[in-house]
Amino acid sequence: IDPERVVDADRSLNDGAVIAMEWANTKDEGGYYWQILNAVARHFHVDMDKPFGELSPEHREMVLYGTKGQRVRVNYQNREGRTASFDSAFEGVIPGFMRRYRETNSEYIREKIAEYMTDRPCPTCQGRRLRPEAIAVTVDDINIIEATAWPINQALAWAEKLSGSKTPLSDRQQKIAERILKEIKARLGFLVNVGLDYLTLNRSAGSLSGGEAQRIRLATQVGSRLVGVLYVLDEPSIGLHPRDNNRLLDTLRGLRDLGNTVLVVEHDDDTIRTADWIVDLGPGAGEHGGRIIAEGTPEQILEHPKSLTGAYLSGRKKVPLPKKRRAGNGKQLVVAGAKANNLKNIDVPIPLGKLVCITGVSGSGKSSLMSDVLYNALAAKLNGAHTQAGEHERIDGLEHLDKIINIDQSPIGRTPRSNPGTYTGMFDEIRKLFAELPESKVRGYKPGRFSFNVHGGRCEACQGQGELRIEMQFLPDIYVPCDVCHGKRYNRETLQVRFKGNNIADVLDMTVDHALNEFSAFPY
Repeated sequence: IDPERVVDADRSLNDGAVIAMEWANTKDEGGYYWQILNAVARHFHVDMDKPFGELSPEHREMVLYGTKGQRVRVNYQNREGRTASFDSAFEGVIPGFMRRYRETNSEYIREKIAEYMTDRPCPTCQGRRLRPEAIAVTVDDINIIEATAWPINQALAWAEKLSGSKTPLSDRQQKIAERILKEIKARLGFLVNVGLDYLTLNRSAGSLSGGEAQRIRLATQVGSRLVGVLYVLDEPSIGLHPRDNNRLLDTLRGLRDLGNTVLVVEHDDDTIRTADWIVDLGPGAGEHGGRIIAEGTPEQILEHPKSLTGAYLSGRKKVPLPKKRRAGNGKQLVVAGAKANNLKNIDVPIPLGKLVCITGVSGSGKSSLMSDVLYNALAAKLNGAHTQAGEHERIDGLEHLDKIINIDQSPIGRTPRSNPGTYTGMFDEIRKLFAELPESKVRGYKPGRFSFNVHGGRCEACQGQGELRIEMQFLPDIYVPCDVCHGKRYNRETLQVRFKGNNIADVLDMTVDHALNEFSAFPY
């Protein structure tokens, strides 16, 4: 638990300095935890109205880490006015949250407490993970920690040096290392060829983007040198700069040349032109798609009259460029002294009121600048989020902004029950509409009747999920349609209420285009 995230040093205890207590329902005066903190403050003469940062170190330590077993008299009164007196020690805010994190079965509570946590290097190994005996082993005066901290292209250059004519290894060491170095160079070379030369070998897997993780798996397959395999890749070029795309395509061709089939789902024009055979689906999306429009070589697709892909590749259709550029509002946001990850103490002015694009080759620092520095810093200052910004000096121009919103590719909603309708709030309006129908009025149905998350209208056999999970012991669980509601999520009585012939389950199954037509009479 990071103390700086738990408390706001500019606020007093009475004014909510312990910000972590706000969501935990412990700040209200009737709260048990809050009354113990008040008793501790009275006993040890802690000023509850002074900003937390101005309290003495001893008092700040006591609030954060408790009274170390020392008990104080607590005169407790609950919300009903009942009173009780007892002696109690105060465990402290941070130990209390650590205990709840360990003991709770609620994933929600764990996620909330995790917002106040930060990663700190291990004080024993200093974040190096190994014992001193292992770190003491060196090759060319380089230990394993130093070697894995290099970018992959630097590690490859070192491996080539060890196996080259000017190797620092003795004849005996060369004999031992020959096959090992050959394997190391081959595997590092595969990673370089898929555009990952900027990664370090000790990079946490959780910090990799989806595209980076996919390319690492691709490099592993290249190294396995399997034959007769069908490889399926979903947009491997996503997030790649054109400079790095050619190396990726060389790798895909290498897999093919080994005697494999490589099946790629792609929009990238270079990948499409490189393919030996193209299958073009369309003509539109959803119910307007699902048909083969054209198939053949790239040359045949370019000439096909019905292929929209071919029309753009051939130049018959083009993406129009704007004739005028927006002038903006004349204000700007300036990120000064950004040093997170590989950023070199850069100052970045960002004009406001414009569409601004941050580009560069893979690994150049785009995500470090935008996500680690800019978003995390502004989320903390504008939104009150508990985010830790990457290293930087300052950000100027905050007065021109009200809030910051990060639109990323993470799943929407907190649970598998979330869908576009619930996430956008549109389903709330649809439920209100169904509750206003004459049949609902007669039956006394409220909007909650048409929710699949609560008792009443949902199918209780599957609890509104529409499917049942079957545990397969040592195999992955499988899901089958509910044999009571047949995947509809609702019970029979709820499904009898219809709008334009559609029940609530039918509406959930509609495409956006279909729903827009069905509800066209309602104002936006």
